[in-house]
Amino acid sequence: MSTSESRNVQNRRFYFRLFNGSIKSPQILEFLKALQPTIAKKLLIIWDGLPAHRSKLVRAHVEAQRGRIVLERLLAYVPEMNPVECTWGYLKHHAMPNDCATNFTDLAQRAWRNLRSMQRRVTLVTAFWKHAELS
Repeated sequence: MSTSESRNVQNRRFYFRLFNGSIKSPQILEFLKALQPTIAKKLLIIWDGLPAHRSKLVRAHVEAQRGRIVLERLLAYVPEMNPVECTWGYLKHHAMPNDCATNFTDLAQRAWRNLRSMQRRVTLVTAFWKHAELS
């Protein structure tokens, strides 16, 4: 692996936040606002066609950042090109198979622990990106 490839692998991270209920514009804004102080650089956000991602509220926030947030939208109806689908698939089928949570809080705690563990596994995150064939 060359030095530039090594740097690219190290920069491939994912961030998450779990919410109870449907994801709407206020949750998207909360997540974006939490990311900004965490990551001191320009943010590249890659997301799907969720209506909340395209809302006036979210667009206004992104525009107010004056280029600090760059958005890239995935193609519609191509889940195999979405690294997030790989992440959730791995969580459901490898990290938490046959888990039987007693309530939402229990499920959220188990998911959170497993997602945190996955964040630290650079080769796993890299594999999700490679599978999605995104450059």
